[in-house]
Amino acid sequence: MQIEKIIEEKNLKLTTARKELLEIFVVSSKPLCFEDVKSKLSMDKATFYRNVSKFEAETILNSFESNDKKRYYEINESAHAHFVCKRCNKIECLKEKLTYELRGYIIEDMILKGVCKQCKQMSL
Repeated sequence: MQIEKIIEEKNLKLTTARKELLEIFVVSSKPLCFEDVKSKLSMDKATFYRNVSKFEAETILNSFESNDKKRYYEINESAHAHFVCKRCNKIECLKEKLTYELRGYIIEDMILKGVCKQCKQMSL
């Protein structure tokens, strides 16, 4: 996925901060919050949130709030469900295609909460 192309297609200005930020999300295999990326960036918290907000408005990123009250972001590529562990707050992107229908509704995102495999093993 080419960062410059993504920015150009959305008619956004290509800045160093935007490029750095998108590069981190493109290579990540899981959703990330500010705390996950702050050591990898040369930008302050306000710049981070301003840019991810713009990326979200342009459908480059999507986000959700987790158990730890932090907002997590990821590249908006394909719809998939997430699993959030109630014990360790680990977030996993689920590979399995989950389908659920509610008459009269359009479901765009699914977040499942429970106990992950590792925490379950520790409690046995």
